Amino acid sequence: MTENKNEQVVLTDEVLNDEEKQKIISKYDPESRTRHFEGVPKIIVRCICAAFALYMVAINTVILLPMQIHRASFAGFIVFMAFLLYPASAKSNTRVNYIPWYDWILGIVGAASFFYFVAFFDRIIAQMGAITEIDFWVVVVGIAILFIACYRVVGLPLIIVAGVFLLYALYGNFIPGMFGHNGFRPQRLINHTFYQMEGVLGVPMGVASTFIFVFLLFGAFVRKTGIGQFFIDISNAIAGKATGGPAKASVIVSALQATICGSSVANTVSSGSFTIPMMKKLGYDKNFAGAVEASASTGGQLIPPVMGAAAFIMAEITGIPFAEIALAALIPAVLYFVCVFVSVHFEAKKKGLKGMPADQIPKALPLLIKRGYLMLGLVAIVYFLANGYTPTAAATYAIVVCIVLSMFRKETRLTPTKIFEALETAAKNVVGIGIACAVAGIVVGVVTLTGLGITFANAMISIAGVIGNDALRMLAVLFFCMLASLILGMGVPTTAKYVIMATVTAPILVRLGVPLLAAHMFVFYFGTDADITPPVALASYAGAAIAKGDPMITSLIAARLAVAAYIVPYIFVFNPQMLFLDADFVSIVHIVVTGVIGIVCVASGFSGYLVRRLNWTLRIIAIAAGLLLVGPDIRVNLVGVAIIAGIFVWQKFFDKGEDTPAVAVA
Repeated sequence: MTENKNEQVVLTDEVLNDEEKQKIISKYDPESRTRHFEGVPKIIVRCICAAFALYMVAINTVILLPMQIHRASFAGFIVFMAFLLYPASAKSNTRVNYIPWYDWILGIVGAASFFYFVAFFDRIIAQMGAITEIDFWVVVVGIAILFIACYRVVGLPLIIVAGVFLLYALYGNFIPGMFGHNGFRPQRLINHTFYQMEGVLGVPMGVASTFIFVFLLFGAFVRKTGIGQFFIDISNAIAGKATGGPAKASVIVSALQATICGSSVANTVSSGSFTIPMMKKLGYDKNFAGAVEASASTGGQLIPPVMGAAAFIMAEITGIPFAEIALAALIPAVLYFVCVFVSVHFEAKKKGLKGMPADQIPKALPLLIKRGYLMLGLVAIVYFLANGYTPTAAATYAIVVCIVLSMFRKETRLTPTKIFEALETAAKNVVGIGIACAVAGIVVGVVTLTGLGITFANAMISIAGVIGNDALRMLAVLFFCMLASLILGMGVPTTAKYVIMATVTAPILVRLGVPLLAAHMFVFYFGTDADITPPVALASYAGAAIAKGDPMITSLIAARLAVAAYIVPYIFVFNPQMLFLDADFVSIVHIVVTGVIGIVCVASGFSGYLVRRLNWTLRIIAIAAGLLLVGPDIRVNLVGVAIIAGIFVWQKFFDKGEDTPAVAVA
């Protein structure tokens, strides 16, 4: 329990301690299942991590290496660290300071496979693709060990996807019809997916070793200033007193945490360990409480500038400046969180739930005066990005700003110990992302080698071609791409799932005339939605674990709360102005106003509440009105306004039906 009521929320006994939080994160997020070290071994491992982080800082700032060496050395280090930090299974992670002999061999041999490319870089490049037998077998061993590392760090789903693509490349001659091909010799496949920079060491790995690492380092430095607790406190200060205060605070804190965290599961557990017990205490159903945190935390990956680190890869793949991508993500992210926020409000009104007790709500002004300056680090990175700095330069300068700002107060000061810890944290966090990008790169390599992307696009367009209406044909293709994104994104990290979607499904939309940025944002959104969409909804399962609820019910509620995430992508495909594409001030204002009202209507319909409870007929009408409002045609928008205004007036002045809350909490 905290002592200063003006600054921090009084926590209940249900709030999880660090060990409990780590258990939940580890259960649903393989990247968190690290070994346990104590004493001298712990010091050695921490020093290795910090040294790796310093190496990455050096090659991204002062030491300029050829692209191939930069990526291959990064890959070698993360493969070694994967076997240093991650056990073979949870059962084998019970012994402290224990690394089995075979993990040392796998780590060293796996790293050597990538450093082989570094050592013989000049010869391999001079051969112009004519690899030797030794070159071939070194990569075969390296990729096999990479898959083992991926299983430990990321999980099985990504290995299955990459494995299927490899089999497709090798044995396409056995596949009949348009998806069949002549098949490729293993030597050709290895050369293309490794030595030609089209696969393992391709764009995803390049982004992971540059932009993503530096942003992870920035996030680690920011967290060491104590900004996480500030986010929790200021969120409760803003929304704690309102109807359903803890749930609304959960939405706000998750949005803020997303600026420094790119994992929906980690974000769910981090903020949910505080917010979910408070929601339950004030009367929220346990499944609903877990769903609120899961949906809000998953939405955090849609907020610029981090966006689950996928925005950096998107910039490289599309050639669109990162600042433009971050700006384009702004309005859709606002609509997403408006939807979750008002859904929470309607649920609270429907059940008669109150806010937090006044003595447990921190005061906003003292908080801002004492710790508000910590936000300037985030302001700095936005400023640098908006003024044309590269993401690497922007994050580097923002780190310097954070260090300077932290010196203002003793409790936020970044001491040498905290700086060391930040380096260690960034090194550990980049291992999972790097491994995922390396394996996802194999998918990219197979698609470019076999032409699968074009074939898949032709198949989808042919299927939709039986529909005569252009708009319906586009809707059909969008629906197929949505399903593919949700299915291929199940259980896969954000960066890897976006790489797969950008390679397989986004080109289909581009061929149909969808603007490049809108196409990539569409598949990114639905890949992210997989974290709350049943049956594999890792963020929802983490929220259910904290709330002690039912995982499937929690995931269904989370999907309902985040219904905007299933609607908004369709909107910006048909109305790219939502992404600031060819948009003027008037059109932006129109989109924001009608979009917010429309999303509120949709949330009202799904929640079953506006002024008072809605029957099923009015719920359907409210959803329809909301969909009319989010379209680009102002005449259609006016029809939607008229419908929802009619419902509001009817409930406010004429419908005197019973509206007794299901639960009344003082």
